[in-house]
Amino acid sequence: MERTTCCVVGGGPAGMMLGLLLARAGIEVTVLEKHKDFLRDFRGDTVHPSTLRLLDELGLGERFARLPARKLHEVRMHVGDDTVITLSDLRRIPGRHPYIAMVPQWDFLDLLATAAAEEPSFTLRMRTAVTGLRTDGGRVTGVRYVDEDGTPGELAADLTIACDGRDSLVRGAAGLIPDYLDVPMDVWIVRVPAQPDDSKDGRVFMRTRGRQFAVTTDRGDYYQTSYLIEKGADARLRARGVQWFRDSLGELFGWGEEVTGTIRSWDDVKLLEVTMGRLRRWHRPGLLCIGDAAHIMSPTGGVGVNLAVQDAVAAARILAEPLRRGTVRGADLARVQRRRALPVAVTQKAQQGEHEALLRPVLAGTLDPGRLPLPMRLLRRVPLLPVLAGYLGGVGIRPERAPAFARR
Repeated sequence: MERTTCCVVGGGPAGMMLGLLLARAGIEVTVLEKHKDFLRDFRGDTVHPSTLRLLDELGLGERFARLPARKLHEVRMHVGDDTVITLSDLRRIPGRHPYIAMVPQWDFLDLLATAAAEEPSFTLRMRTAVTGLRTDGGRVTGVRYVDEDGTPGELAADLTIACDGRDSLVRGAAGLIPDYLDVPMDVWIVRVPAQPDDSKDGRVFMRTRGRQFAVTTDRGDYYQTSYLIEKGADARLRARGVQWFRDSLGELFGWGEEVTGTIRSWDDVKLLEVTMGRLRRWHRPGLLCIGDAAHIMSPTGGVGVNLAVQDAVAAARILAEPLRRGTVRGADLARVQRRRALPVAVTQKAQQGEHEALLRPVLAGTLDPGRLPLPMRLLRRVPLLPVLAGYLGGVGIRPERAPAFARR
C-alpha cells in the first residue's frame, strides 16, 4: 500500500500552495492532479496584493517578477456611452504591490510546483485522477485513483485535503453537500485578437449597455472576454446564431469584423455555468475541503484564486504541527474553517450585493442608465470608496501571512 502523510487532491492554486507550505514544514505531502499539465485556458489569472506579499515572504518574489505579468492598478466600468465608474483603486494599498498582477495561471502554478519540487518531502503526480475515498470506520484514510496508464491504485494518508474545485469529486464522495445561493447569470467565455492600435483604457475593460454586460482581460495579443447571459439562457441565445453574438460584442466594445469575425462558430464560445455556495461543515474525520471545494465563489471580482491561496496558508499553519505528531483531530480541522469562514462569508455577501444591484437588473433589462444603483452613485461621489473597495478586493478580510517554517 502506497502511503503519504498528507494527500492533496487537485493541483490548482490551493493545492499547489498547500503542498509547497507543508513540504517546507518537512511533512510528506503528495499532490494528485488529473491533468498532464497546467495548460488550461479560461482560468483565473489574478494574483492579488496579499498573494504577492506572500510570495515575497516565501522567497519567490523575484521568480514571480520574471513571469509575463500585467499590472492592474484600478478597475473601471463603462455604462452606456458616456458614464465611467472607478469600481476599485488599488494604488493606495500599503506595501510593495499596490496592484493586481495579471499572470497566466499555468505560469503561476508552474512556479509553485518548481519551488515545491525543491523540498525532499514533496511529490507531485500528474495524470492521476482520484476516483473515490478510502475509509475505515467512518474516517477517511486516503484515496483511490487511476494513474496515467489507466491502472487503479490506492494511496493511504493521515489526512486528505480536497482542493479539486467547484465540482469537487472528493467533496461529493465524502457526502458533503454545499448550500447553494441564487445567481442571476451564466457566462460565455471567448477569446478574440487584440488590435495593436486599440485605444486602451486599462488592462480590464468592463462594459454594460442595454441588456449586455461583459468583462475583457487584455492578455497582450488577445482579449479573454466574459460575456454574461441570464441564468439558463445558453441554448435559447445560441439559437439566434453566432453572428448575433459577434454583432453584440462588436457593438459593446466597438470591435470591427476583423476582431469578432475570428469567432468562427459556437464551438469557440465556452459556457461557464455559474454556481455559488459553501459548505456548512468543511471537514469530516480524516478529510478537509478548502478553496472552491469548500466555498464556490462567483466569478464576480475575480477573487476565487486569492481566497483559495489564503485558505491554503491558514490550513498549512494550523495543521503542520498536528501532521508532524500524526494526530490530526476534528478540532484541528474545525480551526481552519473558523479561521476562513468570515472572509468567505463577507466576500460572498459582497458578490451577492453586486449581483442584485447591478447584474440582475442589467440582464433583465430593468437598469436605468440615468439613475444608477446607489452603490454605483456613491462610488462616483465619494473618492475614498474606490480606495476602500480596492483594499477589500486586493487584500481582503483577515489576510494570511506565511508561516515561519515556510519563509525563505
